[in-house]
Amino acid sequence: MEKEFKFTKYEVARIIGARALQIAMGAPLLLKLKPEELDKLNYNPIEIAKLELTKGILPITIKRPLPPRTE
Repeated sequence: MEKEFKFTKYEVARIIGARALQIAMGAPLLLKLKPEELDKLNYNPIEIAKLELTKGILPITIKRPLPPRTE
């Protein structure tokens, strides 16, 4: 079951870019993909990172600054 995430488009771009760079540099994949699936994705690190993000298996948290308190 896929997780629904609530990231801004900028956060999504940053997460996918960072993970794709890790994959391109030789980091292990967090998904178990068959060779046929990798062929379908053309071994593209960006597409693999997108797939990992949509499956909700990336161990990434986003810290957003809170607005100042007004009392």
